[in-house]
Amino acid sequence: MPDQLSPELAATKSDMLAFIDNVLAPLDDKVRRGYALSDDDRRRVREASQSVGFFGKTQPAEFGGKPASMLELIMLRETLAASHTTLSGLVFGPGPGMLHAATGRLKTDYLEPVMRGEKRGAFGFTEPDNAIRPTWATWDDDELVVQGQKSYVTGGDTADFVSVLVNVEKSDGEKAGTAMVVIDRETEGVEITRSFNSMEGGGHVAMTFNKVRVGVDQVIGKIGEGMPRALGNIGNVRLNVSADAMGLCMWVLDYVEKHLRAPHRSGSPLGDREGVRLRFADMRIETYVARSALYRTARLADTGENIVNETIATKVFCTETAGRVVDHAVQLVGGQALVKGHPLEALYRQIRSYRLIEGASDLLRINLVKGKLELDKGRV
Repeated sequence: MPDQLSPELAATKSDMLAFIDNVLAPLDDKVRRGYALSDDDRRRVREASQSVGFFGKTQPAEFGGKPASMLELIMLRETLAASHTTLSGLVFGPGPGMLHAATGRLKTDYLEPVMRGEKRGAFGFTEPDNAIRPTWATWDDDELVVQGQKSYVTGGDTADFVSVLVNVEKSDGEKAGTAMVVIDRETEGVEITRSFNSMEGGGHVAMTFNKVRVGVDQVIGKIGEGMPRALGNIGNVRLNVSADAMGLCMWVLDYVEKHLRAPHRSGSPLGDREGVRLRFADMRIETYVARSALYRTARLADTGENIVNETIATKVFCTETAGRVVDHAVQLVGGQALVKGHPLEALYRQIRSYRLIEGASDLLRINLVKGKLELDKGRV
C-alpha cells in the first residue's frame, strides 16, 4: 500500500516534496507564463537534483549512481506527477536502459557516453502498419545486414543511435532468433522518412534500414535474446507509466475537489449535489484501488521475481483508471475544461496516449491471458 512506506522511504518522499516546492515550482510558474527554459535553467535543476541525491537513483553504482529500489522509484515518480510539474524529465539522470548489461565496445562507445550525458539513444521496436514484414537482419560472417522499417521511434531525430529489434536469419534462410542491435543514426542506409508529433506532444520518427551493415559486436547480449531483452526494458517503463498515471490522478482529484468546494453561481457549491458526489466518489475509489495495485507490483518487482503479467495488469488498470478519472473531471468542471490551454484539456490528451504507449491495453490483455493459459504465469 502507498501508506506502508518505511521511515526511510517516507523521509525520501518528504525530501522530494521539498525539492518540488523549492526548486521546481518557482520555475514551473515561469514556464506556464510562457517562459522558455534556458540551458542554464536545466543545468541548475540537474545540479540541485544531484545535490539532494535524486539524480543518481536511476544510475548504476559503477557510474557514480545510487540506484533506488523499484518501490522507491515508483513512489518518487508518482510524487513528481502529482505535483503536475513540467520539469520531471530533469530530475533523474540518464539510465542504462537496453544497455544495462553492455560489455566491450557497446560499453565503451555507447553505455559510458550515455551515462556521462554525451550521447542519447532511442528504441526501435514497432513496425509501421504498411511494413511488408518485421525488420530483419541477414547474418553475413561478422556482420548483420539490417533491412526494414520502424515507426514511433521516440526522440529518434536527435538520438545518436537506435537500439533496434530485428529477426536474424542465417545466409541459408534459417532463423537464428531475435536480436537487439545498436545502430548509429548516421550509418549508411539509415533514413528518417517522417517526423511527427502525437496528440500529447511527444516527438517521434519513422525510420528505414536499407541494407545497413553493423558488426555482430553491436548486438546487445546474444542473438536469440532480442525479444526478452526488449520486453524486459519495456516492463520497467510500464511501471513508470503507471506511476505517472497515478500521480496525475492525485493532482486531478485535488483540482476537482477545489472546484467542487468553490462558490457556484447557483448559490451553493457543486459538491453539495448528490449526482456530482457520486461521480467524484467513483474517481476516488478507482484511484485508491489502482494505487494499491501499483505499490504491490513495485514491491513484487523488488523481489526479483518474473512479474511480466503483474506489470501488464498494473499498466492496463492504472492507465485506464486515469483515463476515466480525467474524463470525469472534464465533465464535472464543464465546458471551460475543453478550452485549449486549460490544464484538464492538456491532461485529457496526455492520458489518452498512456493506453497505447508501451503496449496497447487490449494487446496487453491478450498477452496476460496467454501467459496464464499457456505458461501458467501471473497471480491475482
